[in-house]
Amino acid sequence: MQKSRIFLVVFSLTVFSGPLHAAPLPTGLGKLAAYAGTWKTEVGHFDTPYSKTGTDSAILKNDCWRSGGFYACHQYVNGESKALLVFTYDAKERVYSVYPVVADGGAVQPGKLIIHGNVWTFPWELQEKGRTVYFHVINIFTATDTIEYREEYSMDNLHWYPMAQGYDKKQP
Repeated sequence: MQKSRIFLVVFSLTVFSGPLHAAPLPTGLGKLAAYAGTWKTEVGHFDTPYSKTGTDSAILKNDCWRSGGFYACHQYVNGESKALLVFTYDAKERVYSVYPVVADGGAVQPGKLIIHGNVWTFPWELQEKGRTVYFHVINIFTATDTIEYREEYSMDNLHWYPMAQGYDKKQP
C-alpha cells in the first residue's frame, strides 16, 4: 500500500513537548521546525487488509523553510526526492493542514495534523465499497530526537487495528 507508506514516512516526524522547566515551544508553524534534518526510520508492518507483513528502514532528509503563512519541507528518502510537503496552520481551530506534492506528479491529497502535547495525530479516511475506512498515524515524541509511531485503521473510528509501528531517530 504505497499511499499509506508515504503517509507513514511523511507523518512520522513530530516535536517533543518537553519538561515544564524547558524553554517554551514555538507555536503554530514554528513547531514544524522539528522536521528539518536527517532521520533514520525503522518500521515493522503487520498483515491486515491494508498492509502486508514486513520491515523497512530508510534515511529521511527534510530540507525545510518557512515563508509567510507556509512551512515547507522538501523530503528525500534514501537520497531520492519524494515530496514537497506544504503546511498551513489555522490558529482559531488549532489545526494544521498538509499538502503533499509528490515527485511523480500524482494528485495532491490534503491531510490534517492534530496536536495534543507530545502526541501528534495525522488522520485520513478512504471510501471503500460504499463505506468509510478510517486511518491515522500517531506519533509520540519520547525524547527531543526520538519518535515512536504507529499506523492504524478502523471501520468505525472507535476500534483501531495496527498496520505498522516503528521509530525515528534524528541523526547528528
